[in-house]
Amino acid sequence: MTVIKQDDFIQSIADALQYISYYHPVDYIKALTAAYEKEESPAARDAMAQILINSRMCAEGHRPICQDTGIVTVFLEIGMDVRWEATLSVEEMVNEGVRRAYNHPDNRLRASVLADPAGRRQNTRDNTPAVVNMKVVPGDKVDVTVAAKGGGSEAKSKFAMLNPSDSIVDWVLKTVPTMGAGWCPPGMLGIGIGGTAEKAMLLAKEALMEPIDIQELIARGPSNRVEELRIELYEKVNRLGIGAQGLGGLTTVLDVKIRDYPTHAANLPVAIIPNCAATRHAHFTLDGSGPVMLEPPSLENWPALTYDASKGRRVNLDAITKEEIASWKPGEVLLLNGRLLTGRDAAHKRMVDMLDRGEPLPVDLRGRFIYYVGPVDPVRDEVVGPAGPTTATRMDKFTEQVLAQTGLYGMVGKAERGPAAIEAIKKHQSAYLMAVGGAAYLVSKAIRAAKVVGFPDLGMEAIYEFEVKDMPVTVAVDSRGESVHSTGPAEWKARIEKRLGIPVVVE
Repeated sequence: MTVIKQDDFIQSIADALQYISYYHPVDYIKALTAAYEKEESPAARDAMAQILINSRMCAEGHRPICQDTGIVTVFLEIGMDVRWEATLSVEEMVNEGVRRAYNHPDNRLRASVLADPAGRRQNTRDNTPAVVNMKVVPGDKVDVTVAAKGGGSEAKSKFAMLNPSDSIVDWVLKTVPTMGAGWCPPGMLGIGIGGTAEKAMLLAKEALMEPIDIQELIARGPSNRVEELRIELYEKVNRLGIGAQGLGGLTTVLDVKIRDYPTHAANLPVAIIPNCAATRHAHFTLDGSGPVMLEPPSLENWPALTYDASKGRRVNLDAITKEEIASWKPGEVLLLNGRLLTGRDAAHKRMVDMLDRGEPLPVDLRGRFIYYVGPVDPVRDEVVGPAGPTTATRMDKFTEQVLAQTGLYGMVGKAERGPAAIEAIKKHQSAYLMAVGGAAYLVSKAIRAAKVVGFPDLGMEAIYEFEVKDMPVTVAVDSRGESVHSTGPAEWKARIEKRLGIPVVVE
């Protein structure tokens, strides 16, 4: 009988979570490199380059791929012949592994988990608890899959209880464009079909743990209906032209993974869960011989790319004017220099409450830009840890009031803005700039100083002031309200359909 010791299990979980925080799976890097090499959209190609450069930097520096180091999900298959030498429950051991990993002094990870989600929403400070799924199976080993799922991509999860006669393909193609770019494409779609509502969602999440192999599948041809569906959805989703970061391009998904399960005759449950550019998961097996240390991948798997900062227009944030903002063009690359404030959900909610009460804010926003970010804590000689953007649409409901009452000039974030925010940007002749999601460590290298200037009790959601040098961003919504997240995908969808000879549908 195999004996699994408590500390071996805990340390293996902790080491695996550290590992996936800075090493992309090699299959993802190879698939993204292939997509980068064939991409024709300059904006999408630039975004992919930043993700690949960031990934190699993280592999070399052992720092997080993304500032959102995720909520931990663990899948366990526990052999029936395993005996535990432990005083903690299995879930308690998993959570101790999470605690060790996220508080590791050489690579501290961001604590993003909040207790009392419908009430106080208080940060647990160590990213516990994890979401643990367990199966008891024949055998004498423990198979473990760990994943760290970012909130931006998890927020775009979708579920529908279709009628048995409905088309799954039609529903997916209708649903994916509604997900926007907050899930940081190009990534993967995990699709669960069948079972019950909760089973379909679990199948979709489990599917994301599988390796990327769509090109091999296309080369050999499908052998069943699920494989046929994978190929059909992969090709048709990429025809949508959404592209990297939603900027328009040839590749939106690197793979579509599907798992199914028998279901009730009256039902057709279907779930979609996307995996973002910070794809983080690993598998290992405990056999009683001690803790598992995953083998680092070779850096030869990464392409040799460098980011050329000379191609952007340099902007001095400390001397910015409305006239300069009005000269920016949608899709233009800017290099930000000077002082940049930060603030995301909790900070915006508190600022708006203070404005409603007529109270002064802790920092003057007049003439400033605010970056939607919750950075990782710094280690060693860093001024700040990885500091990539968070999804901007969550701040849409605050945008009109903040622009109108504070004199804020503009915002920096991830993905598209909604109609209300775009209207506010146009009304106040502001601008919204997009940083690349999945390039957090690369972005942090442009931050030369950082200090908290408001709401220190909010932790990573406090208001910081960054001193930045040549921080790369793209003009996503200009002062006239034109959004590249609308024009880019529409342009590339039309290009792809024209190339494939698909008739244009006039609506």
